[in-house]
Amino acid sequence: MLSRDELEALVRERRQSLGEAHPDTLTAMLDLAEALWGEGQLIRARELEEAVVAGRRALYGEAHFDTLKALGKLATTIGQQGNLPEARRLQEQVVTGMRALYGDEGRETLRALNNLAGTVAALGDSAEARALLDSALAKLTRIFGEEDGDTLFAMGNLAALLWQEGYHDEAYWLQHQVAETRRRLAGDDDPATRNALAVLDAMTRAGLS
Repeated sequence: MLSRDELEALVRERRQSLGEAHPDTLTAMLDLAEALWGEGQLIRARELEEAVVAGRRALYGEAHFDTLKALGKLATTIGQQGNLPEARRLQEQVVTGMRALYGDEGRETLRALNNLAGTVAALGDSAEARALLDSALAKLTRIFGEEDGDTLFAMGNLAALLWQEGYHDEAYWLQHQVAETRRRLAGDDDPATRNALAVLDAMTRAGLS
């Protein structure tokens, strides 16, 4: 994993040697955007993501997987900046595009539905968000199994939504299942395990207060 400084240098080098519109330049730009995102530099990250989306649209068209992935990252950034309606609009485009490429039960389609559900929930439509998550989770479990990473991610999102809706017992049980499965598969030091355990601990403390 390259550092942010190394990614900055890589982007500069590829821009000089390959040009702004080359696929390798665009990939490096998206990697840099992700690093900036992790540092909280959302304005710079968004600028890069918008440039990558425009570049990939020009190279591949709207319906290409790489364009849709970049669009999904841009939607996440826009949502994090507070423009949830626009994030939802873009995520719905991603869902439609992934569904056209991979069908209703493709992994990328289900990932896109999971992301859309989070934004729908943030917009206050818990019923629709739960319907999206229930559908995605049922398909992920049937196709990939209960221990698949995407299945566990969707389970965690559903647990959070259930907690917000006041179904604390159901949410706690589901989050406990996520945490214990991740711990068994990847160990206590895995970042996803630590995150799942932290959420479970927060639920426990909230329940005791």
